[in-house]
Amino acid sequence: MTKTNRFADKIARMRAGAYKPGDYMIADAKDADVTGGINSTGPRRDARGRITGVRTRPEFLEQIRKVIDQDVVDIMLTSAGNLDALNEAGAFERSAVQPAFRGNETTCVWGNIRGGRYGDAPSRPYRGADLAFAPGDLCLYSLTFNNDAEADARMLEAYAAFRGEARDAGVRHFLEVFNPNLPDAVDPDTLGAYVTDCIIRLQASMTRAERPEFLKVAYNGPDAMQQLAAHDPSMVVGVLGGAGATHRDTFELIAQSERHGARLALFGRKINQAEDQCRLISWMRRVADLDVGPEEAVRGYHADLERDGLRPDRTLEEDLRITSEVLRFDAAPVPV
Repeated sequence: MTKTNRFADKIARMRAGAYKPGDYMIADAKDADVTGGINSTGPRRDARGRITGVRTRPEFLEQIRKVIDQDVVDIMLTSAGNLDALNEAGAFERSAVQPAFRGNETTCVWGNIRGGRYGDAPSRPYRGADLAFAPGDLCLYSLTFNNDAEADARMLEAYAAFRGEARDAGVRHFLEVFNPNLPDAVDPDTLGAYVTDCIIRLQASMTRAERPEFLKVAYNGPDAMQQLAAHDPSMVVGVLGGAGATHRDTFELIAQSERHGARLALFGRKINQAEDQCRLISWMRRVADLDVGPEEAVRGYHADLERDGLRPDRTLEEDLRITSEVLRFDAAPVPV
């Protein structure tokens, strides 16, 4: 039985055309361990916020528990193995957070394998999680299109097989569509249009019963987001957080994507590498609720760090900068 929680309530309103301020969802993507290796769990920090090494798996699970206990994010995404461990510990028993697990990985995400070169080849479908042992009723499935008929067809065939198995197992899914992992796969000027068209073509062959709960895509600018969100209002669109950057980038992504039609954001490294994850999530929620703007959120977060005696990774001036090119189009200037 599907558990009633914030996710269920919010997505029901979105599908009913009743989206309102405060409904924008934030997901913590703590599934980095499927990308490979020791470094995937993120930095261990001391009482002053200084990085002292890499988290062990128990430390990583404890950090996930802290975010769940905070009860601010709407979705907690982990690997199947870690969700199984969290379930055994009763982590979600008194929480309104929706648990989810990663149902597959395209090989382009194996970027944390030390010495690995998997990103040099067209991404291939791979699924490690066995749905017969699914630790939850919601999972993520990923696709990467590279403008290569043979490689892209393999992706689509694997996804079709997965959908059948998911139905049999009673597991819902949401769909992540990455930008091409090969640099010359698509002209940069048509990247957003290419990914959008691939998604629309894919969904044309899917009945309502087969469709994902929502989409997770890269933010390729206002035009691409508006086109995708407006094309089919019945499909909820979310954005992926991408690589770690400044906290201004994090808050801008929430604000800008929401303005142009996205209804949720899933953050991995931007949360996992933060000096204080729960403090950052609180400010992300305030930006999503339209209580503060991105620049004010950066200043507020830094004030929290100073009050708590934590040393920031960047100065306030550095953290107010927008480093992601795609976010420069629609950002309010920082007052001098």
